[in-house]
Amino acid sequence: MGPGRLSQSLLLRCWRAAAALGGARCRAGPLCTRPLSAVVRLRAPQRPPGRGGPPRAGGGGWRKGVAGASEEEEEEEVVDELDEDEDEDEEGVEELLGPSPLALGPGVQRVAVVHPAVKWGPKKSPLTSAELQIAEAVALVDTLQNWTVLEKIIIPTKNPDKKFIFGKGNFQILTEKIKKLPHVTAVFLNVERISSLTKKELEDAWGVKVFDRYTVVLHIFRCNARTKEAKLQIALAEIPLLRSNLKNEVSQLDQQRGGSRYIMGSGETFMETQNRILKEKELKIRNALEKLRRKRSLLRTQRRKREFPIISVMGYTNCGKTTLIKALTGEAGLQPRDQLFATLDITAHAGYLPSHMAVIYIDTIGFLTDLPHNLVESFSATLEEVAYSDLIVHVRDITHPETILQKATVLSVLKNLNIPSHLLDSMVEVHNKVDLIERQAEDAKCTYRYKPTEENALAISALHGHGLEELKEEIEKKILTATGKKILTVSVNLEGPQLSWLYKEAAVQEVEVMPEDGTAKVKVIISSSAFGKYKNLFPNSKIFMP
Repeated sequence: MGPGRLSQSLLLRCWRAAAALGGARCRAGPLCTRPLSAVVRLRAPQRPPGRGGPPRAGGGGWRKGVAGASEEEEEEEVVDELDEDEDEDEEGVEELLGPSPLALGPGVQRVAVVHPAVKWGPKKSPLTSAELQIAEAVALVDTLQNWTVLEKIIIPTKNPDKKFIFGKGNFQILTEKIKKLPHVTAVFLNVERISSLTKKELEDAWGVKVFDRYTVVLHIFRCNARTKEAKLQIALAEIPLLRSNLKNEVSQLDQQRGGSRYIMGSGETFMETQNRILKEKELKIRNALEKLRRKRSLLRTQRRKREFPIISVMGYTNCGKTTLIKALTGEAGLQPRDQLFATLDITAHAGYLPSHMAVIYIDTIGFLTDLPHNLVESFSATLEEVAYSDLIVHVRDITHPETILQKATVLSVLKNLNIPSHLLDSMVEVHNKVDLIERQAEDAKCTYRYKPTEENALAISALHGHGLEELKEEIEKKILTATGKKILTVSVNLEGPQLSWLYKEAAVQEVEVMPEDGTAKVKVIISSSAFGKYKNLFPNSKIFMP
């Protein structure tokens, strides 16, 4: 008695469950990446080995039975209406997503990375060092195509927030160093944000383009954005920069004192006109994002009705989230990349837990220390999806020298996103890439097996599959608690409709047939609501609790 009916019902239920997550329509195969910014019918996860089998006869169609066809058809009509509204707005949205005046272009950049090292005081982080911070800055530059780091410079400073970042003496030393690098075309100043006025004065002093952390990260996002929602969020994050540049531009015009400050007798100054245009653009972007948010909200409501558990996989950028999801789901279409912010769009992926319960894993954007506030705010609409998960899995690159700081960064962002406390309390912490630590021990001819020091943390290697069974068991235990699902055994008459109903409405684990009396003991995982329906429909069925 293999779970053929289970796989058949999962095929249909996964479509509807992923539609509640808003993935993109996918025709590339049984499993592929699904962005959450559009509607999708997700296909069933790969069937567990040795569990195949033909569907049982007499099971009935999906639309027959308790759920009823009318409710599902109404939901699909609402989704279709949202799609039609989206098509009508497509032209206006495309206008908002036109070429950005802040785009750095595809050209070659030979970069000098400059890091202001705070030696003491409240600005100095105890969890990192200047060498590690500049290494991350270099990794950001290496993410960009045609960008190359030619020089790394660490200069001490007392207060990185002042106008020129450095003191007069150190600024002079830095200027001399940069001018001795004739092949450098840009300087990446590893601070969160510099004003447009400071940027201009630094460029005048050094004779090359100057980028801050905000500009570089925004450019990486712009290069990696694939969906309309991600591009809209980037356009929203650009607004503060455009306003800052506008002030600098108006200041230059005032200094030149050429021509009228008013535009063609309109009664508006150049500054007022440009500010109005920016406000109108920002309002249009926020309205477009709000429509996408409302669609996700409706689809989330559908997902709750399907009662599919949702697991958000989160962590610092390049910690191995996508690799882990690929290992958990067996999804061949996923192609993890060893670079920062390889995943920018939230995507949904179906998989099985040890009990053969189907779940959906959410791959999320990675976090970064000192990620500019406006960028986090712009992507909060997408990240709000995490707040509606049943479980969060926090993946850590345990080999990284700043792994403690990275954990603190992720937890800080999650708290700022107002994630419910019960999700933070039940979070599963995963220490990834332990194979690298153990390999180093083998190279040193030592016998060592990594064990997490944090309570309840699990050690894994997503790349090699180590520790994944233990992780799946832990995820299943937490999901059962979070969703109120039950594991129980029921006795059914094989000539009746109970078995067919259970295959459609629950996750059937085992079927033990009793041929002498035409019954079977069926072990299932079932939601509280489905269990209530079962007792109402089949009041005489024997139920055995574990």
